[in-house]
Amino acid sequence: MAGIRGKFTALAIIFQIVFLILFATLVEYDTEALPSTENETALEAEGDHVLSNYYGMFQDVHVMIFIGFGFLMTFLKRYGFGSVGFNFLLGAFALQWALLIHGFMAMGHGDGRIHLDIMSLLTADFAAATVLISFGAVLGKTSAVQLMVMAFIEIVLALANEHIGYQMLGVVDVGESIFVHVFGAYFGLACARVLYRDGTVDSPKEGSEYHSDLFAMIGTLFLWIFWPSFNSAATLPDSDEQNRAVINTYLALCSCCVTGFALSSIVNKENKLDMVHIQNST
Repeated sequence: MAGIRGKFTALAIIFQIVFLILFATLVEYDTEALPSTENETALEAEGDHVLSNYYGMFQDVHVMIFIGFGFLMTFLKRYGFGSVGFNFLLGAFALQWALLIHGFMAMGHGDGRIHLDIMSLLTADFAAATVLISFGAVLGKTSAVQLMVMAFIEIVLALANEHIGYQMLGVVDVGESIFVHVFGAYFGLACARVLYRDGTVDSPKEGSEYHSDLFAMIGTLFLWIFWPSFNSAATLPDSDEQNRAVINTYLALCSCCVTGFALSSIVNKENKLDMVHIQNST
């Protein structure tokens, strides 16, 4: 155990040192975040406008990443601390790495520097969500070291896949259903298959209990409340597209909730509601 802790500490510190060097040498504020001069009053006003338009949505998505996904993972009775804690770790790690990888992919179209603004942070949140979806498939089977390595690889592949889809194929995916949810799910299943062991099938550790299901419902409710922001954050502020994304998601969530409750009792042999179904009714 001491050896594992030592490996994790070394890996985490090495990653942070590398990130520090890369951010110090390659990253700078985008135009609207730079200190303004008297000749840049109009540009400063434009930057404030961009921040005010996107910051609310950005914070909603941020809450989903660290509270929604974090508490949703607590359904396993033996991994409550690991679920919330490792979710926190993976989220913070993935955000930094995603900012760099996304910047590397955009460097060829500018001055060779990575520029940070509110949209960069929002894009990093979406990338982190991909990793946390995959985390759900390997929950309880992986160490912190394995999770960091998984996140390190997945961020690169996820953003490369997104770049190919958006820039080369012209795919339209406003709610990130393809590049976040589907990619994260299949990547997580692939990792689970690699980590598969016969002894983990029907393990008693996989079960839930009253308190674990209760905490998982906190995550469900946070995700349910903020999904409209997640699906509309990448659209133009106050546009007709953003209005449709919010309204459609809002109505879809309501119908999914009611349908989830209705079908849960039907498929349950004892005609009872299954908390696993309810937790995923978002």
